[in-house]
Amino acid sequence: MTPPVAAAAFLAAHGWPDARIEPVAGDASFRRYFRVIAGSRSAILMDAPPPQEDPRPFLEIARWLTGRGFAAPEIHATDLDTGLVLLEDFGDVRMRETIDAAPEREAALYRSAIDTLVRLQQEEAAPVPRYDLEVLHREANLLTEWYCPAIGVTPDQAAYDAAWDAVLGTTLHGTMVTVLRDFHAENLMLLDEGDSLGLLDFQDALAGHPAYDLVSLLQDARRDVDPAVEAAMLDHYRGATNADDAFDVAYHVLGAQRNAKIVGIFTRLWQRDGKPRYAALCPRVWRYLERDLAHPALAPVKAWFDATIPPDLRGNPMEIAA
Repeated sequence: MTPPVAAAAFLAAHGWPDARIEPVAGDASFRRYFRVIAGSRSAILMDAPPPQEDPRPFLEIARWLTGRGFAAPEIHATDLDTGLVLLEDFGDVRMRETIDAAPEREAALYRSAIDTLVRLQQEEAAPVPRYDLEVLHREANLLTEWYCPAIGVTPDQAAYDAAWDAVLGTTLHGTMVTVLRDFHAENLMLLDEGDSLGLLDFQDALAGHPAYDLVSLLQDARRDVDPAVEAAMLDHYRGATNADDAFDVAYHVLGAQRNAKIVGIFTRLWQRDGKPRYAALCPRVWRYLERDLAHPALAPVKAWFDATIPPDLRGNPMEIAA
């Protein structure tokens, strides 16, 4: 986590000469983050190096969100040639660690997150690409591209595609909303002593079904969400939006699609990027996936999984491969 070479000159040019630069937690991409400290001031330096990363989608969505009253980081300065962006510092108080330290706050914080989504979905969708069938298939295929070979399974790709074709149509109808796509407890910051939520990691936003970000939040790949909490929060969402049975179907279809994608991504992070800690998260994701596959609407996809990946091959791909 050595700061990028261009960081010192970039910071000096924007009023932060001789600032101290400290690494902060990164994510699963090529992006890196640093805290910049000068006296009583602090900011976050995003290093999104081209050509692997392009910070422009992040900047556009951040401005779209703040323009509508949502707490996305203010943009202090940018250099698109080097991929450096100086952002407002939301601090270190994340929803994830807050719940871990004070479990009694879990329900209230999840309700707050749901309320934020409800507000977001009342806005006309941002000017972003549509979460269409091609994207949904491409993401689901990460499981057959990475997880299946890792565990020694040769999948019937045509049958896999057909199974998803049979169910994904339920997610393509109705009003499309802004889908942040990584809306979960590690990307939600507690601001104003917990009275509001700061949003992070939204650069991949698309216009899609309202259920998708609910899945991101309530089937969290990085922490266990109790089925009772998931059910209570879905009830809270239904009460706020009058969501019907079609929404419930889409929730489980998108849950299965997202979790299949994540199993593939986490396997790729282990095999291609040398990050084995992600492989260890796969058993949790499989548990969510199996819960979604139990919904009657997922019968074609469940049949493919049952025929292709038996229960003893559903877990940590690194351990199974060994």
